[in-house]
Amino acid sequence: MSISTTRRQFGALSLLGGVGAAASLAGISISMLPAGSAMAQVGPLPARDTDPALVAEGLFAAGIATRLAAIAWFHARGTTEGVPALIRALRFNRSGASNDAILAALRHLTGAQGQNWFQWVLWQQAHPEIKAFRGHDRFLSAYFARIDPAFRIFIQEAMRHEIRLEEIVWGGVLKDGIPALVNPAFIGPENGSYIRPDDLVFGVEVNGDARAYPLRILDWHEMFNDVVGGVPLALAYCTLCGSGILFETQVTGRQAPFEFASSGFLYRSNKLMYDQATHSLWNQFTGRPVAGPLTGSGIELKVRPVAITSWREWRAAHPSTRLLSLETGHRRNYASGAAYGAYFASPDLMFPALTRDLRLDPKDYVFALRGSGVERAWPLELFSGGRVINDAAGFINIVLVGNAATRTVRAYRRDALDFTAGRDARHLAALGQDWRVTEAALVASDGRQLDRLPGHIAYWFAWAGYLGEQGELGGTPRRR
Repeated sequence: MSISTTRRQFGALSLLGGVGAAASLAGISISMLPAGSAMAQVGPLPARDTDPALVAEGLFAAGIATRLAAIAWFHARGTTEGVPALIRALRFNRSGASNDAILAALRHLTGAQGQNWFQWVLWQQAHPEIKAFRGHDRFLSAYFARIDPAFRIFIQEAMRHEIRLEEIVWGGVLKDGIPALVNPAFIGPENGSYIRPDDLVFGVEVNGDARAYPLRILDWHEMFNDVVGGVPLALAYCTLCGSGILFETQVTGRQAPFEFASSGFLYRSNKLMYDQATHSLWNQFTGRPVAGPLTGSGIELKVRPVAITSWREWRAAHPSTRLLSLETGHRRNYASGAAYGAYFASPDLMFPALTRDLRLDPKDYVFALRGSGVERAWPLELFSGGRVINDAAGFINIVLVGNAATRTVRAYRRDALDFTAGRDARHLAALGQDWRVTEAALVASDGRQLDRLPGHIAYWFAWAGYLGEQGELGGTPRRR
């Protein structure tokens, strides 16, 4: 079974069976549906001054009468502070009386007309003014613990956070349900009989140490922690937003490098990873801790260059590269497309993420330049057929070398030079001089070098959602 199928099925499972939240409303007599329903009247509700966090637990009770009483209580309360909890309950009440009652309450409290959980999450993302009731973090901790008790280590009462807790959603897997690779095994390229020439890899080279990490393996793990060329690194790969970002994990002031893994949570369809030392939640796209002990620490991981390319191209450029072994310590179907093939082929998102900027389609690929002082992205389609693009990011003149067919883009400083394509894909020309395209720099025939700049591929919705407000879109986008 693919991860995308598992996420959909787990996401549809009801938490209602086995949930003991009815105890929080013990002694309350309830019957049938809330007022305004076509079916029945509601019995006595909890007192108006009851702790909303306790009432919210009733939204997930095993008995429908308790669930309906909790819905009716928030409905009658008449404030929007219960809206985030009602939206969470809607995910697990997709039909029947509870679904009808939740929709009625949400429409009454907000004036909006959403039809399902996906639409209501998008509405919530568009309305940051909606704040949850006091004690929402305590309710959230209990709610997530019913899915996986291990989630309590992430979501706790009075925790620090710089993202809306209301928008953290379960990604359909348990803690470490998508297991990270830690110092994985490699093989020589001559032993890579499992990989096809056109399979895509994440190519990394540091200090002459070249490694190839096939996407068909990383699709199942979404994270590796490794040491390449003596530098501790982590590739945080969010399959849902199409971005594999290479971070340095040694941070000034800390004795040991961070080791990262997948929490099982998402924020706007982007992976929330966590570090093993503090169990803080980190934004995969920005490399910042956003919930938990490290929030507000000022830590931001340094982004390193990484290239997606075909195994054929990577091996040709790096004959001595090492290739990630299939012996990962996990039993998975590592065939091409086995994990997320259906999702990658679809224009639709699996989880809600608000996309305000419609210059591109949400799942159009872009190349995101990082660390230049200006966030800038270019549509991958600009590199169709193989292209060399001279451009600028802020005050830095850059040249982009890419091929959309293999999802490959590399960015380099170009100073005052204008580059054109060279004799092949691994060479450029400027002022009649030949320049080699390497992983670290452009290298001229006379020895001059122009450094490579960090960047990565991503879906448009992810870049636009996290960096678009302060960033720029390069090229001429084409909205289909």
